[in-house]
Amino acid sequence: MNLRDLSYLVAVAETGHFGRAAEHCFVSQPTLSNQIKKLEKSLGVTLFERTNRSVRVTPVGEVIIEHARRSIQEAEAIKHIAEGFHDPFSGPLRLGAIPTLSPYLIPLILKPLRERYPKLQLALTDEVTASLTDKLANHEIDAALLATPIKAPGYDSLLLFDEPFWLAHLSKHPLYTKDEISCEDLAEVEMLLLSDVHCLSGQIMSVCPHQRSSQEYLRAFGMETLIRLVAAGYGCTLVPALTVHGSGLIGSGVIARKLEIPTAFRRIRLVYRSSFPRKTMLQGLAQLIDEQLPNTVRRLDADME
Repeated sequence: MNLRDLSYLVAVAETGHFGRAAEHCFVSQPTLSNQIKKLEKSLGVTLFERTNRSVRVTPVGEVIIEHARRSIQEAEAIKHIAEGFHDPFSGPLRLGAIPTLSPYLIPLILKPLRERYPKLQLALTDEVTASLTDKLANHEIDAALLATPIKAPGYDSLLLFDEPFWLAHLSKHPLYTKDEISCEDLAEVEMLLLSDVHCLSGQIMSVCPHQRSSQEYLRAFGMETLIRLVAAGYGCTLVPALTVHGSGLIGSGVIARKLEIPTAFRRIRLVYRSSFPRKTMLQGLAQLIDEQLPNTVRRLDADME
């Protein structure tokens, strides 16, 4: 039994198909099937129930495959420890970011990151908070840029910045003539939101819980769609400051206004497992992010919370 065999087991369990598992592992299907049969014979148990149409994991297989996953994760951790000992800024960094942040922050850091750490191999994942949290727990990513804290034990974070919310509305909107926009003003506008899978929706509603909206049926899945809805006259929305800096409003007929509301912001963190061995590299990443931030956000001390 070796790590290669364990990776075959996990691949079959996750794909439910020997052919797709073989493709995932870059081997032929007969090679993968024969190796799993040998493993079943050596263990004296059946790991998979095979039919012409499907492959199902047996009860004992579920237990063994879970141990296989942990063994693969520990092997990866050993590699990271060795790499970090020689050069913490070399090798792979699997970084996740929420979709309302990634398109606006990541472009700011890509070129500086490559110039400062040319040996770092960045792999990006753009998913909602729940998915990124699961990937962190399963060792599928190393760190995540999130707008909500993870309160479960076993995680640490580096504070990066507070990102204020701006009000986005049409240039012809009645609020255009107001010098300052308050929570009372927001209570009178139709507030458009993203779908509930995005943490941004809850954060927007917490700014002014008495906001009026008759658009519950109209939810956008991405920031660009949300801005287009505003441009089409369906209502207003709150956008994070980096969205404005990232030119998401240019040419749309939508303008963005600062708010006179102290609580209208979200806090961005770099979250990682406490056991992650390359903390020096994450601290370097946090420092680089801080250097690239525009003045529309509030920088924070990157010390661990």
